[in-house]
Parts: sequence; C-alpha cells; structure tokens
Amino acid sequence: MATQSQTHPGSTMQATSIRQNYLAILVAAIACFLAEGGWYTFFQQAWMNGIGRTREWLMGPGALSPVLQYGTAFVSAVVVATALSYAIQATGPQTALRGIKAGALLWLGFVLTTWSTEYVFEVRPLSLLGINGGFWLIGMVVMGAIVGAWKKQ
Repeated sequence: MATQSQTHPGSTMQATSIRQNYLAILVAAIACFLAEGGWYTFFQQAWMNGIGRTREWLMGPGALSPVLQYGTAFVSAVVVATALSYAIQATGPQTALRGIKAGALLWLGFVLTTWSTEYVFEVRPLSLLGINGGFWLIGMVVMGAIVGAWKKQ
C-alpha cells in the first residue's frame, strides 16, 4: 500500500509515501504475541485475582475456545502493528526510536486513557490495570521499534 506524495496549496506539510512492510508487521505481531504469553504467564495469579476467576473456571465448561482466544490476540497484534507502521511513516522519518516514541505515545493517548476510564467505572483493581495496561505499553513499544526500524526495500 503506497500513498502518493503531494503538497497541498497553502500548506508547508508534504504527505509522505506509506509503504507497509508486511514481513516487519508480521514479525512485530509475533514478537508481541510471544511477549504477551510470557507476561501473562508471569502475572497469571495476580491477573486471575484481578478478574475474580480461577484457573479451573477459565478452563471449565463454557470456556471459550483457545483457538478463538489466541487467534483474537494474534489478529489484534497484527492490526496494532499495522496501525503503528502507518502512524510512524505518516508523521516523519521511519526509525526505531520514532517507533518506540510512537508506540508509547499512542499507548498513553489511547490505551491507558480508555482502559483507565473503563476500569474506574467497572470498579476493577488498579493492579489489573497495571498488568493489562503494562503489557500493552511493552507490546506497543516493541512493535513500534520493529516496524520503525525495518524499512521496506
């Protein structure tokens, strides 16, 4: 996917060419997905306490299919990596540092604010926000670094 470079009359801004690197996006999504598995394994008990569930309940009758759960997690990571790649390229030079900054800023502006509001109204524990939100800070920074550094040839 490429966007034509053009200058708008009366504007000093010039649109940049967006060239999605699908291999970088895939690698970033896989890295995020694997980090997510490690993160939630490490914080498993605290996370289950935060959501008010037990391992037995999560795996018992009526539980969602792991294919649906892990599939959703992976597809979501691909979507986030794609959006990060676009945002990084559309706002300036494509570098790992800009990717890290973009990941952190977008996390702060959209993920943390959205989840903070949700958690306050759902009266969820702050520790759960730390676990869930903390992972996505790491995930978005890692994905931003990968798609920022890996330019399409």
